[in-house]
Amino acid sequence: MDKRVREIIDKSKKVVFFGGAGVSTESNIPDFRSETGLYNAMQNYGYSPEEMLSYDFYQSKRELFFDYYKNNLIYKDAKPNKAHIALARLESEGRLLSIVTQNIDGLHQAAGSRRVHELHGSVMRNYCTSCHAFYDLDYIMDKKHCADGSNVPVCEICGAPVKPDVVLYGEALNDDTIREAVSDISSADCLIIGGTSLVVYPAAGFINYFNGDNMILINKTATAYDGKANLVIYDSIGKVLGD
Repeated sequence: MDKRVREIIDKSKKVVFFGGAGVSTESNIPDFRSETGLYNAMQNYGYSPEEMLSYDFYQSKRELFFDYYKNNLIYKDAKPNKAHIALARLESEGRLLSIVTQNIDGLHQAAGSRRVHELHGSVMRNYCTSCHAFYDLDYIMDKKHCADGSNVPVCEICGAPVKPDVVLYGEALNDDTIREAVSDISSADCLIIGGTSLVVYPAAGFINYFNGDNMILINKTATAYDGKANLVIYDSIGKVLGD
């Protein structure tokens, strides 16, 4: 771990990590908001990622939604990287209070982190839109659980469509998740922000609840919040937090 980051963590009592897509790209999960992601979406589907990942699109073009979703947001072979592992270790040491993440891949939990506030939900959780039965990722990816000749997973109990527990464009964030994330950020004396350009709202606005002593910002490129941080490092999050 970067010596400067370690020194700040060692003198802090409550550390919270706020992370974005850059944490997952180091596990070879591409950022669908990137120029490449936008280009591929428009070339292959004729719609932007934001359009296809909207609630209205899910409701009106469900077959196309799931085709895009399964091919572009699901990476079952992805493994936690150095950043995920380092954060899980900090939590086990009692140094890290929690993780607030914009990612939906479940890699923080796979690395061993326990207190993770997933602002945008998780691909690992899926629920029937009618009876609310729970289904895991394997269930919705298996064609045998889809409506005949489609990509749309249906409930084995009532036959209604199964929706990923992911916050789509046009949907509100979960109230309980918001409350817990804001509580942790506002009580922290150190906030580490990593792998995010802080342009996706409302999630990026959560860092405004931080009133502690030290803000560390780790990203490969500059952000609008660099001037508010005590320490800014332009580098890979895994390199900075890892061994």
